[in-house]
This record gives sequence, structure tokens and C-alpha cells, in this order.
Amino acid sequence: MNIVLIGYMGSGKTSVGNLLAEKLDFSFQDLDQFIEENEKITVPEIFKKKSEVYFRKKEAFYLKELLSKSTKSIISLGGGTPCFGTNMDSIKADTQSKSIYLEASIGELANRLFPFKTSRPLIAHLQTKTELEEFIAKHLFERAYYYNQCDFKIKTDGKEIDTLVNEISDLF
Repeated sequence: MNIVLIGYMGSGKTSVGNLLAEKLDFSFQDLDQFIEENEKITVPEIFKKKSEVYFRKKEAFYLKELLSKSTKSIISLGGGTPCFGTNMDSIKADTQSKSIYLEASIGELANRLFPFKTSRPLIAHLQTKTELEEFIAKHLFERAYYYNQCDFKIKTDGKEIDTLVNEISDLF
């Protein structure tokens, strides 16, 4: 079985995924890192040099590759991955995978992301926490349809990573 972690940036996919993989004795795969390793270029460089369309095609290709070859893996997706092409359909169609939406509130996401916004190209241009909250709200509204198709939803607000790992491992 694979466990696919879905959620907005800052929701804890990587942090939770790494510890969950240790606890369950699964491997951990971050889709963006997998893309970078295979393309030999960073995701921001792909966007800049090759285009978002190129990235989204590669993202779908590598997602399918991970789903087909991985067993006993925690797969962490980029926040937008489920929303493009047929990516969510691919996840849902994979009988060996279960998807989990790590749901965080707008305020929680803004508090987590604002101190590190300069290292996040998508939000680096935003000047205030209010602008960031509005940006997140718009994205969450657009992405809710996809995120809510997950097999499970775990609310993350105010919870320690260990608590989230235990909640998820108790599902299996």
C-alpha cells in the first residue's frame, strides 16, 4: 500500500510524511524532489527555463511512475498536484494507494508560511500576512474540490507532528 499526502503548502506533508514513513517502515517519496532528481534541475528552474506546462506534464508522468512502482511508500505531493490534469483520478484509480488530505486553516497556514515566504516562490511577492491569507483563501477555494476527494481528511491545526503521525497510522 501507498499513502499519498495531499494538502496546501505548509500543511505538513513533508514533516509528517518523513516521520510516518519511519513509524510504518515505509519509504518516503517527495514528488517535487523525485522530479528534481530525474530532471536534474530544480522545480523553480523548470518553471523559469522550461515553463509551467512542461512541469505539469512531468509532474503527472512522475506521479504515475511513483504510484506504479512504489509499494509501502509515503508519497508527498506538491500542493497543486491533485488539481492538474488527471492527477487526482490517477491517485483514486490506484487500488494500492490511500490519499490523505492534511487540512489546515487559512490562519494556521499563514502563520506557518509567512516567516519563510521568501523561500517560497509562489508567495515571495506578498508583503503582509493579510495578503498571504487572501492568497491562501483563494487557492484553497479553487483546490477544495480536489482535496476533498481524498480517502481521509486529517485536521492539522494546533497539533504536533507526532500527534498527526499517530492519527494517520491509526487509520491503517
